[in-house]
Amino acid sequence: MATQTPELVRAPACTVAQTGITLCHFTVTQRSLKSRSFYMECMPLAARGIRIRYVAPARAPERHNGVDFISLGWRNNPILRFLSTPSLLAQLLRQNAGLYHFQDPELLPLAFLLKWIFRKRIVYDVYEDFPSMALNKAWIPLLLKPVAAKAIAGVEHLAARCFDGVITADPFTLRRLARNRGSRKLVFYNFPNLDLFPPPLDTPKNFDIVYRGGLSERAGTYLLLDAMQKLAAEGKPTTLLLIGYADNSLAENNLLQRIRHLGLESSVTIRPRLEHEEMAAALSQARIGVSPLQAIPKFLLNVPVKVFEYWACGLPVIASNLAPIRPFFRSAKAGLLFPPGNSAELARCIRWMLEHPESAAKMGRRGRAAIIERFNNCSEARKFRRLCVQIVRTS
Repeated sequence: MATQTPELVRAPACTVAQTGITLCHFTVTQRSLKSRSFYMECMPLAARGIRIRYVAPARAPERHNGVDFISLGWRNNPILRFLSTPSLLAQLLRQNAGLYHFQDPELLPLAFLLKWIFRKRIVYDVYEDFPSMALNKAWIPLLLKPVAAKAIAGVEHLAARCFDGVITADPFTLRRLARNRGSRKLVFYNFPNLDLFPPPLDTPKNFDIVYRGGLSERAGTYLLLDAMQKLAAEGKPTTLLLIGYADNSLAENNLLQRIRHLGLESSVTIRPRLEHEEMAAALSQARIGVSPLQAIPKFLLNVPVKVFEYWACGLPVIASNLAPIRPFFRSAKAGLLFPPGNSAELARCIRWMLEHPESAAKMGRRGRAAIIERFNNCSEARKFRRLCVQIVRTS
């Protein structure tokens, strides 16, 4: 847990003088320190002279890696979270921050209140394409999913006109909001924070393949299992480490049944969601990183962060040939792309890498070099800091 993790050492080259700016990040849904909001945004900003106050139900000490924490009570029920809005508003106003930053779409009404009534500066972090996500939410009735998606898109367009800043994790989502004038816009890529991804060590490889992320059919988990079954039938059994979470207990049971049905019980190890500070060590246990995402609306827009984390660990990567990740593969030359949904091609790519370990290792080294040279958090944090300073000093 975060309370047991020692302070991380940040690179001196990334530190700058204090700005006198206080940013308050607030969330009601995240009990753990999220990779994007804390490790990629708030912690690097704190190292760059911006005071950070992190208002959340996260389990953390009062101060952690340069960030001041204000603890909220945890409420799992959305209705209870809504009823607690007045107390959350009072807590946020007590921070008297120069800038308020949030990610949860359910906090949009509160953010509008902060902006319109209390004249606060607001940055909305659209880290996912939330309208597309609404189309895949199991708890939304099928007939209401298009309505929910359009409603979320409409509110986000209003936010892009009214708030001071809007940032996204990919250019495709930003393109949807860019025509709404009024707010400053920024693409903040989910590139790895090198404080958490040090140079890879020559450690034993306990698994052939690793996948980290959501465990579902849409994320390609079942496709990956089918590819493993094909390899086993060809006399090339492989081992897989799955790191992540299913949508619910029913989805988790279905996944376990699928693994048993394919005869892969001894070949697949499942670990639950990890703290971000443990991710590099876990990924480094495998030879190959895989991103088998399906061609659904969400993944046709979002850049998969797992690919960059694999590269940061020196792993060659096999990924679905989707538009968001394609330019990075062309640049890095650090893996193989396969047609989305094609388990036979995925199996062929895995087999090729396992049978050509030296070529695969070169891909992994090129991936690590690309992370060091271009695809890391340092430049992204500089962009975010510049945005914060511009908003506070020119508004």
